[in-house]
Amino acid sequence: MSPMPGFMFATGIENSYPVIAGRGGGVRVDQMEKCGHYEHWKEDLRLVAELGIHYLRWGPAIYKTFLGAGKYDFMWVDDVLEEMRRLGIQPIMDLCHFGVPDWLGNFQNEEFPAYFAEYAGEMAKRYPDAHYWTPVNEILVCATFSGLYGWWNERGMTDRTFVRAMLNLCKANVLAMRAILEYVPEAVFIQSESSEYVHPSVPRVMKRAHFLNQRRFVPLDLTYAKNVSAEVYRYLSANGMRAAEYDYFMDQTLKARCIMGTDYYVTNEHLVRPNGELIPSGEFFGYYVIAKQYYDRYGLPLMHTETNLWEVDGSVQWLWKEWNCMLRLRQDGVPIVGFTWYSLTDQMDWDTTLREDAHRVNTVGLYDLQRQIRRVGQNYKRLITDWREMLPAGSNALMLV
Repeated sequence: MSPMPGFMFATGIENSYPVIAGRGGGVRVDQMEKCGHYEHWKEDLRLVAELGIHYLRWGPAIYKTFLGAGKYDFMWVDDVLEEMRRLGIQPIMDLCHFGVPDWLGNFQNEEFPAYFAEYAGEMAKRYPDAHYWTPVNEILVCATFSGLYGWWNERGMTDRTFVRAMLNLCKANVLAMRAILEYVPEAVFIQSESSEYVHPSVPRVMKRAHFLNQRRFVPLDLTYAKNVSAEVYRYLSANGMRAAEYDYFMDQTLKARCIMGTDYYVTNEHLVRPNGELIPSGEFFGYYVIAKQYYDRYGLPLMHTETNLWEVDGSVQWLWKEWNCMLRLRQDGVPIVGFTWYSLTDQMDWDTTLREDAHRVNTVGLYDLQRQIRRVGQNYKRLITDWREMLPAGSNALMLV
């Protein structure tokens, strides 16, 4: 699977699998099962190819493939990756997407990072021709929903459980990158991270909004060895971060192997109400402004790694708006190397952030769950056809290596 030339037009197979509240301690919610990918994976890959897409965010559910220390089941992964090779699709290997195997418990487990690195190394050893990797998806979202809001996995609801989840996820991310590089020395890591912003509603909550706008950077600060603000450091220390943990992150030198993946949805901007409550604000700034903040902070090549909108809310217009925000960023000197509509098919139950296992269809895909193309899919195919020749070959992550 040698990397394809040119700009990285991508989509993804939605593969979240957190544990939510339910009988017996919790219920596993597997989007690839609910949305039919296990049954229709060959058809799904064919649809990716028919769209003219050569890059696919894809990864197996770790709870199905990592059965215990030194125990793996990669038979299905072998089959899928072989079909990708045949179709000329380059995977962006997504190794941890909001969940862990039952035998590892949850993201409070400080043994998780080392075990996850073992798993990532085994994947890289088995698939050394995979060039692009996302070891841990959306660390900020995962830590928030699992450790602070009480929705997923450990269902923690304190700053302390939030900080521990975030630190464990960040360490797992770093250790996994190191493990992958042992077997894939030319690997490029695409961090898919939620790009967020918090707006104050009144002057007295400006300090709170400022803190949250600093805290949103913590997963990437730790991954890219950038010192956090003094206020954030005090917060992390007060909630369980040890000085040696922080020093470990600041000693990392992996930034040069990374593309900063920025995910943006209409739900990524928030408002602090006068009483301190955080609520969705809708789109105030938009992708251009927020992605530029992340680029100015880290100076890394950027990829728009996730976006979508429900069809009834105007998915086609959203596609073209996000695309033109990205083009404007490129024209203004930001090295954006890829764009992603996420996901290939409709999803289920994201209207309740997967907290209800209700099988409600979310009409956000390029295709519906019967694998019939949606209008946004037709438009994305046309966009790719029209713009592929305009964007310079060699503009992708190969320039990093």
